[in-house]
Amino acid sequence: MTGGKVLAGFSAERSKITSLYSKLDAERDAAAAQLDSALRDGKVGGWEREVAVSTWSAQVSRLTAAEEGLCFGRIDGEDGTSTYVGRVGLFDCDYEPLLTDWRAPAARPFYTATAANPEGIVLRRHFHTRGRDLRDFYDDELLSDMRALRSALDAPRSETMRDIVATIQAEQDEIIRETHQGVLVIEGGPGTGKTAVALHRVAYLLYTQRERLSRKGVLIVGPNAGFLTYIGNVLPSLGETDVVFATPGDLYPGVSTSRDDTPELQRFKGSLDVLDALRAAVADRQQVPVEPIPIELEDVVVPLDAYVAAVAREKARSLDLPHNAARKHFFLALAEELVLPAVELIGYDWAEIEADVRRELLGSPDLRRAVDVLWPLLTPEQLLADLYHSRCFRIGLSRLHRSDGAAWTVSDVPLLDELAELLGTDGSEERAVSAAEREALAYARGVLDVIEIDTDMYEDKYEEGGVADDWVNEVTLASRNTVRDHRTLAERAVTDRLWTYGHVVVDEAQELSPMDWRVLMRRCPAKSMTIVGDLAQRQSASGVRSWDEVHSRYGYRRLEINYRTPGEVMDVAAPVLELVDPFAVVPMSVRRNGIRPWARFVLDLDDAVRVELEMHTTGTIAVIGSGGMTPREAKGLEFDVVIVTEPQRMTPGELYVALTRATQRLGVLHTEPLPSWLCWE
Repeated sequence: MTGGKVLAGFSAERSKITSLYSKLDAERDAAAAQLDSALRDGKVGGWEREVAVSTWSAQVSRLTAAEEGLCFGRIDGEDGTSTYVGRVGLFDCDYEPLLTDWRAPAARPFYTATAANPEGIVLRRHFHTRGRDLRDFYDDELLSDMRALRSALDAPRSETMRDIVATIQAEQDEIIRETHQGVLVIEGGPGTGKTAVALHRVAYLLYTQRERLSRKGVLIVGPNAGFLTYIGNVLPSLGETDVVFATPGDLYPGVSTSRDDTPELQRFKGSLDVLDALRAAVADRQQVPVEPIPIELEDVVVPLDAYVAAVAREKARSLDLPHNAARKHFFLALAEELVLPAVELIGYDWAEIEADVRRELLGSPDLRRAVDVLWPLLTPEQLLADLYHSRCFRIGLSRLHRSDGAAWTVSDVPLLDELAELLGTDGSEERAVSAAEREALAYARGVLDVIEIDTDMYEDKYEEGGVADDWVNEVTLASRNTVRDHRTLAERAVTDRLWTYGHVVVDEAQELSPMDWRVLMRRCPAKSMTIVGDLAQRQSASGVRSWDEVHSRYGYRRLEINYRTPGEVMDVAAPVLELVDPFAVVPMSVRRNGIRPWARFVLDLDDAVRVELEMHTTGTIAVIGSGGMTPREAKGLEFDVVIVTEPQRMTPGELYVALTRATQRLGVLHTEPLPSWLCWE
């Protein structure tokens, strides 16, 4: 190609990208105008206005997020057509594509076409832009060209994860577009990109299943707050905002904790054995009196003794209801059991006064006070705090004792959630929302009428999983959570324990206990999940040892290529991995950067760390170990430079995590001799 043709080609591509930005501006301005109109229009009210505001607000956010790197590639077909690939889809007035969304089927060859399998493509072009300006482009002509990927890998890391939309590799693309409907496990060693793949899979699902997921949202669970901050910008950069981010310590509304129990308590609280202890704690609050409780009636005082209370308790328990819901049945059973003793004390004919005595017992303040003692209304927080503080001795679990019962740990969160199931409510919440639900149902039927669906045809089909479930239930739920509620979906979902998500992503999933998984399965009864982890990096005493422990039926994909960590670093980490799991396979690094890791014995660790920090003034640097973050806090993160301190004090699992956070340089500082398997100077 002559210089003139190159310049002409560059000029044409620059004009094309400029025109795409003009189209983006026009669409964003139009969406902003529609949003402004919806906000100002006082003639339209109720759900119509809410839907309009939500729709146009999401559109403005999506188009704004597409600003950076709007168009990053082009593919030319054998038929002479050119397809430009970017963050969003843009169309002309005849709805012909100007820019194809990276998630669309037409864009897939950009990621998957090879010389061996060109998929009808003759050329693939990569654009390098800065702001709105095209700086460079190159064609790989379907050869094994790694320039875009290597450029991204060698670039300095920022404080937040970047999306990989322009550099998705073929094996990653397969997982992103995976059609498995249930639980999908993505396993891979450090640097294989499993987190990025999972996030882009969410963006893909939101693109292909937006109707379903936009009503329920997506929950992303990460190991710690730092990790969630690190990945938090990826989905918004891809135009997706209906996402809730949480750590395992955030999954119960009103509680947010990062405090850990001892490994022994983690194992017990995380195991399913704790369910028996929770049931025992609830049963312990369903008592019989040690001494008879006097119930004063108009003519007599009838004793409520242990026998009467025990009979009433068994009747209430036999209904198999949650504790708080069964409380009223305990009260009714007590009143019924006391009718005969009261009549006998009064001495009148049974038939004449039975109804009056029963009525008096049902209205007795003494009897209601007795129920408050024998079958109290409980909250999960109250019950668990009491159990830890003192009542653990009553059920033979003294090891659970702590002076501050409400000093919640991460392992307490699934216990609180389980107790919420065991306790239930006393019915007052249901009564409070009944009127709202009637209005919501009317709203749901109104929506169905608007889209001309006959609701009567579903009357006989209203069952779980049916069409009516899909429409009436879903729209009713949507109305309950949107009408007169201006909060975002994420803001509503995070405060509602009963909210169910359309999809759940769990990162560092090997750290979650069986009790944690019970919480997550409640949050997503459809079992639509992407589970990301590496069993070789498990550190939790109650974590997963096999993916079968999570779900008996799941899809499985493994990433084998290490994109993040240089080969020189993995050479150091490999012997450590062998100690963690002799059968684990070290992921293959795609690059070696020629920078050899180093280790140095020092007398003053703090001074040595300070010197290292002063030396590195660009990119990101992390100190992991003594005087820095812990390996658990570093999980899932990556840094240009990593300094590991006192590695001899870490477990092999912790050390493997610490060593594999570096993308460029790795150093070790130690004040004690290193074990033989860690000496590489």
